[in-house]
Amino acid sequence: MAQNESVDVVLVGAGIMSATLAVLLKELDPTLKLEVVEAMDSGAAESSNPWNNAGTGHAGLCELNYTPQAADGSIDIKKAVHINTQFEVSRQFWAYLSKKGSFGSARAFINPVPHLSYVEGDKGVSFLKKRFEMLKQHHAFAEMEYTEDKAVMNDWMPLMMPGRPADQHIAATRVLKGTDVNFGALTNKLLKLLGDTPDAQVKYSKKVVGLRRNGSGWTVSIKDVNSGGSREVDARFVFLGAGGAALPLLQLSGIPESKGFGGFPVSGQWLRCDNPEIVKQHQAKVYSQAAVGAPPMSVPHLDTRVVDGKKSLLFGPYAGFTTKFLKHGSFMDLPLSVRMGNIGPMLAVARDNMDLTKYLVSEVMQSMEQRLESLRRFYPEAKAEDWRLEVAGQRVQIIKKDPKKGGILQFGTELVSAQDGSLAALLGASPGASVTVSIMLELIERCFPEQAKGAWAAKLKEIFPAREKTLATDAALYHKISADNDVALELVESSPAKHYA
Repeated sequence: MAQNESVDVVLVGAGIMSATLAVLLKELDPTLKLEVVEAMDSGAAESSNPWNNAGTGHAGLCELNYTPQAADGSIDIKKAVHINTQFEVSRQFWAYLSKKGSFGSARAFINPVPHLSYVEGDKGVSFLKKRFEMLKQHHAFAEMEYTEDKAVMNDWMPLMMPGRPADQHIAATRVLKGTDVNFGALTNKLLKLLGDTPDAQVKYSKKVVGLRRNGSGWTVSIKDVNSGGSREVDARFVFLGAGGAALPLLQLSGIPESKGFGGFPVSGQWLRCDNPEIVKQHQAKVYSQAAVGAPPMSVPHLDTRVVDGKKSLLFGPYAGFTTKFLKHGSFMDLPLSVRMGNIGPMLAVARDNMDLTKYLVSEVMQSMEQRLESLRRFYPEAKAEDWRLEVAGQRVQIIKKDPKKGGILQFGTELVSAQDGSLAALLGASPGASVTVSIMLELIERCFPEQAKGAWAAKLKEIFPAREKTLATDAALYHKISADNDVALELVESSPAKHYA
C-alpha cells in the first residue's frame, strides 16, 4: 500500500486567513513543509474577494456598533480600542513584508481613504458627540474631528449634502488616516510569496472530504474537483480557514470542542456605482447607525472602493438569507450542518431572533426602488441609472451553546481548537479580515505554545515590536509604530532616507 505524503501543516482554504497563517509560519520556521488546499480554481475567490466585502480597514474609527451605548447613556469604547490596536498589528505584519522587498508595492492592496461617521436627528447627534468626546481622550483616536456645521460636512462629504432639508439636524466625525483594503489583492500577494518559498505549495480545485486522527496528527483526504481522483496527506497540524465551509469541516473532524456549534448564514448585496463623475465627488467611507433589529454587519455605509487601481462607490450592505454557507456553495449546507449536539442551540437562536429573521426576509423582498430609498438617506440626489446590484459574499454567523438561553447568535469571529493543538478552525465573520493577523497570532500561541515562547519568540518580536495591550496603553510607542507603518505601506509621502531608516 502506497504511503501517504507527509507535511507539517495543511491549511484548508486559500483566503486571507490561511494565506496569512501560512506566510507567518514560514517566517517563524522556514523549514516547515506546508500545503494550502483550495476547492476553487484561484485564491481569494470567496469572502476575501474585493467585491465580496466592504474593504474597510476596520480600526474602530467610524463603525458606530463598536461603541455601544448603555441604558444610562454611557458609551463603552473598549471594543473600538481593541479593534484599532488589532488593525495596527495587521499593519505591522504587512509593513514587515513590504520592507523585506519581495512583496511589491503595498499600494496594490491598501489605500488612504478617510473614515467618517454620520448621524441624523437629536438622539443620533447626541450619541455621536458623546462618542467623539470619549474616543478623543484615547491616543488611538487623537486625530478625530467632529462637526455639526453643514459647510464643513459639505467639504468632508460633498456628494451627500445637496438635496437635504435645511432644518435637518446632522453631525459627523472624520479621521483622515482611514484605509480601504483590497483583501483579495493582499491574499494573492501572500499566496504568491508562499508559492515562491521552498516546501510550500498552494493547490487549487482540491476539496477536503475527510479528516481523521492518526498517531502524530491528522490524515486529510483530498479530492480533485475536476478529475474526481483523491489522495491522502498526513499533517501534524491542520487549519480550517475556509470561511463558511469551516463549520462543516470542523464537524467532520469530530473533535469534542466542535460540539454545539451551528451556523447562521447571512448573505449580502451592495449597490455599486462606477460613474466617474459621481465617484470623484466622494472620497470617504461613511458609516451610520443600523436599523432596529438589523444585525451589526448591516450597518449602512457609503464607501470609496479602490480595486485594481480603479475607484468605485459601494452602498449597503443589504442583508439576505440563503441556506448556502459559501457564495459558490450548496443550498444543502445549512440542513446538512444540523447535528444532535447543535440542534438545541440552533432552535433557541431561531426562537430568540424573530426580529432578525423578519428583518432578513424584508431585506430579501426589497425592490430596487426600496434599496435606492435607503441610499438616498446618504445621497439624496442618487439616480437609479447610476447604480447596479452587486452580490456580496456569504457570512456564516456563529451559533453556540449558552447555559441560560440554550443557544446564542454571535457576531464576530471565534477560534476553535483541539485540546492537543493539532487542529484549529476559524468561524464567524466581521471584522475578520482586518484583524486576521491578531487572530492568527492567537492561534500560534494556542496551538504552538512552546515554539511561540521559545524558538520563535525573537522573530515574533522582530515582526511585531508591540502587541495590542501595549499599543492600547503606550501612546508614544503607538504613534511611533503607526507612523512607521504608514511609511512602509506608502500611505504617507516620505523621503528615501526616512523610508529605510
